[in-house]
Amino acid sequence: MDLRKLKTLIDLVSESGVAELEITEGEDRVRIVNRNGAAPVQLQQPITVAQQMPVAMPAPEPTVAPIATPDVVQSGTPLTSPMVGTFYRAPSPGAEPFVKVGDTVKKGQVVCIIEAMKLLNEVEADTDGVVKEVCVENVPAC
Repeated sequence: MDLRKLKTLIDLVSESGVAELEITEGEDRVRIVNRNGAAPVQLQQPITVAQQMPVAMPAPEPTVAPIATPDVVQSGTPLTSPMVGTFYRAPSPGAEPFVKVGDTVKKGQVVCIIEAMKLLNEVEADTDGVVKEVCVENVPAC
């Protein structure tokens, strides 16, 4: 911060009647105190520009233990939902599910419905195959 800016700030504080003004510009910090209220500022001490030095902080210790992964080898192709929503195995309550464990599915066959934003979206199989596991269940009705 240059001296012309400091002089302008001192004049503004003295004319406005502001009791105190503190300005930070980048790493420079200036604090001007008007000890006489509305009267002009009379500096008892020279104004100094303090530079803040960066403080080195130690790296935080990890607080979460690593997750142990089971030694299970996944075979096949998982089918994941293309969106977030409510999962339904069947086209309507009480109806048979689209697919069960052990069923053979063809590419493009509907395997479930995902309700998102009041729209029912059919999820189709990506590839031909056999259903080995259904990892989610219907949401119970309220």
